[in-house]
Amino acid sequence: MPIAAVPAYLGRNFKNASPALRFSMLLPLWGVNRRTKELLWTTSDISHEVRGPLHQEREIKLNNKVDALAQAAALNPEDKAAMKALADRQSHLAGNLPHMLSLDATAIAPFTTGLGNEHPLENGFAFLNPYGLPYLAGSGVKGVLRQAARELASGQWGNEHGWSADKQFEIRVNGKSLAISMLDALFGLESQDGDTLHMRGALSFWDVIPQMPNGTASLHVEVMTPHQSHYYQQKKDSKSGSSTTPHDSGQPTPISFLTVPPGSGMTFHMQCDLPRLQRLAPTLAEGDAWKKLLQAAFEHAFEWLGFGAKTAVGYGAMQPNAQATQDRKEKQRKQKEQAERQARQATLSPAMRTVEAFVQELRAKHEQYPNYKEAPNGVLHGKARELAQTAHESADWSAEEKRAAAEAIETWLPKLVRVDIKDERKKLKLGALKGQ
Repeated sequence: MPIAAVPAYLGRNFKNASPALRFSMLLPLWGVNRRTKELLWTTSDISHEVRGPLHQEREIKLNNKVDALAQAAALNPEDKAAMKALADRQSHLAGNLPHMLSLDATAIAPFTTGLGNEHPLENGFAFLNPYGLPYLAGSGVKGVLRQAARELASGQWGNEHGWSADKQFEIRVNGKSLAISMLDALFGLESQDGDTLHMRGALSFWDVIPQMPNGTASLHVEVMTPHQSHYYQQKKDSKSGSSTTPHDSGQPTPISFLTVPPGSGMTFHMQCDLPRLQRLAPTLAEGDAWKKLLQAAFEHAFEWLGFGAKTAVGYGAMQPNAQATQDRKEKQRKQKEQAERQARQATLSPAMRTVEAFVQELRAKHEQYPNYKEAPNGVLHGKARELAQTAHESADWSAEEKRAAAEAIETWLPKLVRVDIKDERKKLKLGALKGQ
């Protein structure tokens, strides 16, 4: 059985470690001789089996790469909970920061990134430190959006959607005039070879935390089989015709790598430094014109470019998810309202907090069940009577606070309880509370 190259006191069960640790330091990859238990510093176990017409025992090499990746790809419930918590934190921050644009998408193909990172299995994977969870770096999102904007601005894709590569804006750098385009203003000015002139753009792109589809308990293990290794490595091999030129008889080399499964949700957050954009390109700051440009660039990227690695062969393809965007905005709205209520309650007197708590409870019940009315003498009816009694008996309640209690009862009680409000005014002496 393959083991991880770690001290024995750490044990062999790493299922509660983060995916990044299980993919790197704790990867159960290194082989052992299953008979002698000797550690082999290779990626294959050695087993002994009786094979062949002579029924002789021989050594059999068992490659551990695919099994090791499958173990590293597993996501335990804590991993998925952490990914959701990170995404919710981003959404909450985005809903409370100015000049934000957030878009939701769903992966319609496997998504991968960080394949160029060094790793014993030829291909790495990008994990977000210190959480050890899969992610798409904000710099990668920026690169894709910049390319999408370039393609639209080129005019070769039909409708430019407002993008232009013309140097239509002018700024002063070190006392000199510099012409820049809208791409430069939004994404930054890239230095040419040997040039030290560069400029930060007005946009900031956040990292993207994928949300796995329901029922998915792991990342996926994909396989690619390059056939031209003799050409890329310039090695002569009799199995490949002893030639270093590319040809179809090259030996395929299966290489496994990790991917985020299709169906995963992605939320892209971007923030604009609006004062900076007003200095660089004033027309892009007017009426949130930068948002319309970015939305067009995203649509182009979703349809033609993709995100992450291996997009040329279909990986990283995504499509917009309008329903997820609507749900996220509704959640942000409720969170903002709740924060405002809490801030308002902090300034209220104890009496007004009691009234406000009564109103909030009945309002929430009415929003959840707008056509429902409770029978008289039930729970909600009892809460109204309790509030009226407290307002009558509390000597420290002001006339204004008592009036607020009476008005709250008159407004909300008939919406949720089948009562005659005229009778309730008499029974609860609401007129007295209102000073009538």
